[in-house]
Amino acid sequence: MTTPEIIDKIHELILEDRRISAKSIAEQLGISRERVGSITHEDMDMRKLSAKWLPKCLNADQKRQRCQSSEQIWDFFRRDPNDFLSRLVTMGKTWLYHYDPETKQQSMEWRHGRSPRPKKFRLQKSAGKFLASIFWYQDGVLLIDYLPKGQTINAGYY
Repeated sequence: MTTPEIIDKIHELILEDRRISAKSIAEQLGISRERVGSITHEDMDMRKLSAKWLPKCLNADQKRQRCQSSEQIWDFFRRDPNDFLSRLVTMGKTWLYHYDPETKQQSMEWRHGRSPRPKKFRLQKSAGKFLASIFWYQDGVLLIDYLPKGQTINAGYY
């Protein structure tokens, strides 16, 4: 039987360590793992969730700057919604890798008439890479820029 004392003990253990396992709780309190699961799910309405992966952890100043930028964009849209897209420029970045691939002649091999074509996979590392930045607006691409080797992207480069 579930008592308020057991529920409180489980709650205390969870508050001490949010990553504690049901098995560990069960061992510490001398009850079954299934009972811990039942109490946490049904009596406490708690679930163990994995963390959501986020690409960046923004500090307070970065969050403030993003909010200000969003408000400015919203103001531009409200002033003239029809002209908004014609004035909007956006950009994307991607790494482009280059390889020294085997030529078609080099990859030829003898096969029977009904044999499937051979497959070739990239087994070597990239011979190099470079960063491409693409700027576009509603009518198409404005600029494709390739970052020079050894150059770092910073405010001065932009």
